[in-house]
Amino acid sequence: MYVVANRVPVAKGWETQFEERFQRRAGQVEKQPGFVRMEILRPADEDSPYVVLTVWEDADAFQAWVGSEDFREAHRNPLPAEAFSGEGRLERHEVVISARRED
Repeated sequence: MYVVANRVPVAKGWETQFEERFQRRAGQVEKQPGFVRMEILRPADEDSPYVVLTVWEDADAFQAWVGSEDFREAHRNPLPAEAFSGEGRLERHEVVISARRED
Protein backbone atom coordinates (compact mmCIF):
# COMPACT_ATOMS: atom_id res chain seq x y z
CA MET A 1 0.00 0.00 0.00
CA TYR A 2 1.01 3.58 -0.68
CA VAL A 3 -0.23 6.43 1.53
CA VAL A 4 -0.15 10.11 0.63
CA ALA A 5 -0.66 12.65 3.42
CA ASN A 6 -1.34 16.21 2.34
CA ARG A 7 -1.00 18.51 5.36
CA VAL A 8 -3.01 21.68 4.72
CA PRO A 9 -2.91 24.64 7.14
CA VAL A 10 -6.38 26.15 6.66
CA ALA A 11 -6.83 29.70 7.94
CA LYS A 12 -9.41 30.39 10.63
CA GLY A 13 -12.80 31.04 9.08
CA TRP A 14 -12.13 28.97 5.93
CA GLU A 15 -12.71 25.52 7.43
CA THR A 16 -16.25 25.11 6.07
CA GLN A 17 -15.26 26.08 2.52
CA PHE A 18 -12.28 23.72 2.64
CA GLU A 19 -14.40 20.77 3.77
CA GLU A 20 -17.15 21.56 1.26
CA ARG A 21 -14.69 21.29 -1.62
CA PHE A 22 -14.13 17.64 -0.72
CA GLN A 23 -17.82 16.97 -0.12
CA ARG A 24 -18.64 18.28 -3.62
CA ARG A 25 -15.98 16.00 -5.12
CA ALA A 26 -17.14 12.92 -3.21
CA GLY A 27 -17.26 9.90 -5.47
CA GLN A 28 -14.66 11.11 -7.98
CA VAL A 29 -11.32 9.82 -6.74
CA GLU A 30 -13.03 6.54 -5.80
CA LYS A 31 -13.34 5.78 -9.52
CA GLN A 32 -9.57 5.80 -10.06
CA PRO A 33 -7.79 2.49 -10.63
CA GLY A 34 -5.74 1.51 -7.61
CA PHE A 35 -7.55 3.83 -5.21
CA VAL A 36 -8.22 2.27 -1.78
CA ARG A 37 -9.57 5.02 0.49
CA MET A 38 -9.49 8.68 1.43
CA GLU A 39 -9.85 10.35 4.81
CA ILE A 40 -10.08 14.07 5.54
CA LEU A 41 -8.84 14.72 9.07
CA ARG A 42 -10.05 17.89 10.79
CA PRO A 43 -7.54 19.27 13.30
CA ALA A 44 -8.46 18.71 16.94
CA ASP A 45 -6.43 21.74 18.04
CA GLU A 46 -5.53 25.14 16.62
CA ASP A 47 -1.89 24.25 15.98
CA SER A 48 -2.51 21.31 13.66
CA PRO A 49 -3.28 21.36 9.94
CA TYR A 50 -6.00 19.45 8.13
CA VAL A 51 -4.66 16.16 6.79
CA VAL A 52 -5.95 14.68 3.55
CA LEU A 53 -4.97 10.99 3.47
CA THR A 54 -5.29 8.92 0.35
CA VAL A 55 -4.38 5.26 0.24
CA TRP A 56 -3.45 3.57 -3.03
CA GLU A 57 -2.53 0.05 -4.06
CA ASP A 58 0.89 1.35 -5.11
CA ALA A 59 2.81 4.49 -6.09
CA ASP A 60 2.02 3.94 -9.79
CA ALA A 61 -1.72 4.17 -9.09
CA PHE A 62 -1.21 7.48 -7.28
CA GLN A 63 0.96 8.86 -10.08
CA ALA A 64 -1.64 7.82 -12.67
CA TRP A 65 -4.29 9.76 -10.74
CA VAL A 66 -2.04 12.84 -10.52
CA GLY A 67 -1.76 12.74 -14.31
CA SER A 68 -5.50 12.25 -14.86
CA GLU A 69 -8.19 14.65 -16.02
CA ASP A 70 -10.03 13.95 -12.75
CA PHE A 71 -7.05 15.29 -10.78
CA ARG A 72 -6.94 18.43 -12.94
CA GLU A 73 -10.68 18.93 -12.47
CA ALA A 74 -10.41 18.44 -8.70
CA HIS A 75 -7.74 21.14 -8.46
CA ARG A 76 -9.39 23.75 -10.71
CA ASN A 77 -10.61 26.93 -9.04
CA PRO A 78 -8.67 26.55 -5.79
CA LEU A 79 -9.52 28.50 -2.67
CA PRO A 80 -7.78 31.90 -2.51
CA ALA A 81 -4.36 32.23 -0.88
CA GLU A 82 -5.88 33.84 2.23
CA ALA A 83 -7.72 30.55 2.93
CA PHE A 84 -4.39 29.07 4.05
CA SER A 85 -2.28 30.02 7.03
CA GLY A 86 0.96 28.61 5.65
CA GLU A 87 2.51 26.24 3.16
CA GLY A 88 1.07 22.77 2.77
CA ARG A 89 3.21 19.69 2.81
CA LEU A 90 2.83 16.50 0.80
CA GLU A 91 4.22 13.32 2.35
CA ARG A 92 4.39 9.94 0.65
CA HIS A 93 4.79 6.66 2.49
CA GLU A 94 4.87 2.94 1.80
CA VAL A 95 3.05 0.81 4.34
CA VAL A 96 5.39 -1.61 6.08
CA ILE A 97 3.18 -2.63 8.97
CA SER A 98 -0.59 -2.47 9.25
CA ALA A 99 -2.71 -3.62 12.18
CA ARG A 100 -6.48 -3.72 12.65
CA ARG A 101 -8.71 -4.55 15.55
CA GLU A 102 -10.13 -8.03 15.29
CA ASP A 103 -13.79 -8.35 16.21
